[in-house]
Amino acid sequence: MKLTFGFGSSVQEVEVPERNLIGELHANDVPLGLTGEAEVIRALQEPIGTPRLRDIVRPGETIAIVTSDITRPMPTAKVMPALLDELYAGGVRPEDVTLVFALGSHRRQTDEEHRKLAGERAYSEIKCVDSDPDDCVRFGVTSRGTPVDVTRVVAEADRRICLGNIEYHYFAGYSGGAKAIMPGVSSRAAIQSNHSRMVLPECCAGNLETNPLRLDIEEAGAMVGVDFILNVVLSEHKEILKAVAGDVTKAHRAGCAFLDTLYRKELAEAADIVLVSQGGAPKDLNLYQTQKALDNAKHAVRDGGIIILIGSCREGLGERTFEEWMTTAPTARSLIERIQREFKLGGHKAAAIAMVLERVEVDLVSELDADFVRSLFLVPQPSAQTALDHAFVKLGPDARVLSMPYGGSTLPKVIKR
Repeated sequence: MKLTFGFGSSVQEVEVPERNLIGELHANDVPLGLTGEAEVIRALQEPIGTPRLRDIVRPGETIAIVTSDITRPMPTAKVMPALLDELYAGGVRPEDVTLVFALGSHRRQTDEEHRKLAGERAYSEIKCVDSDPDDCVRFGVTSRGTPVDVTRVVAEADRRICLGNIEYHYFAGYSGGAKAIMPGVSSRAAIQSNHSRMVLPECCAGNLETNPLRLDIEEAGAMVGVDFILNVVLSEHKEILKAVAGDVTKAHRAGCAFLDTLYRKELAEAADIVLVSQGGAPKDLNLYQTQKALDNAKHAVRDGGIIILIGSCREGLGERTFEEWMTTAPTARSLIERIQREFKLGGHKAAAIAMVLERVEVDLVSELDADFVRSLFLVPQPSAQTALDHAFVKLGPDARVLSMPYGGSTLPKVIKR
């Protein structure tokens, strides 16, 4: 059977004998109602756990809308028109509204990127700014010891509205909800304190209620105060399939439940070999982003198996600290030991890769130099087909194969019966 995986702007094709193939993970076939901007309007009209936004805000109040930066697929431009209409219906003036791009620890953005993210209408009607991790207001410290420092423009607003897309997150459980506050508009010290919990076993994709890192995020959000959220769930092709609005926790949980019906995939057995990609550009431009697919694939492979990670990585490793950790580590294990000694953003993804390497071999099909790939503790392969042929030689002709062509979206879970 021929399988196709996105690889930059092209594809990698693989022939897998049908007798070896466990399955190919795509989104589940879920009945949909409205989609796109019509679904956003519906969600705003039917909030979960709060009154309508127009009945929460008051004329003269300042409003901070927190949304994702350029590194995330949140379609801010598509949701802002309906959100602004709802605010204006409550008597809010455009000059009192600021759209804040949550940079977390990422770089500052250009005016042109602001325009693209916000959309023409929002960009022309309201202020659009990046969060500033160096200009924060302290709200206190969480019960787990995380400082709650929030960028001033958000901290000092009368009302805070958080936007986001909900997808699986490899240590926060899911994106969305209060994650717009922590780490979105928090200080670097706050982010590092929160994210240092990523090495705990409960901090994994799909886990909310017993995830200490996610619970820390939500405690920080409660200390700051979030008046309303508007989150969306996207298709594999980044179209809005579902929107949820209202209470920061209740609406978020409803969105996560929908995501599970769409992307959580139950497996009767763990695979010997997992073929996985991010689906191509722009999500596989570098190893830093491609790692997301690897982390979901780890849930589907048996100990001692092989993950074949397919990603162009044409821009290299993608983040300075990540690159420094990956290229200077003497062993993969040393990365895990280092993150426990000194948590550092960027280094956390290096440690995440090392945690996968504790269990399985990872073969990388990319545009990176083979010797460089070996220095990263990965096995370089010139093509996905060559990688699969190598895996069969190593694990035997009866090895069971699973395909994950959109590995950053689908979350496999082996159900032990």
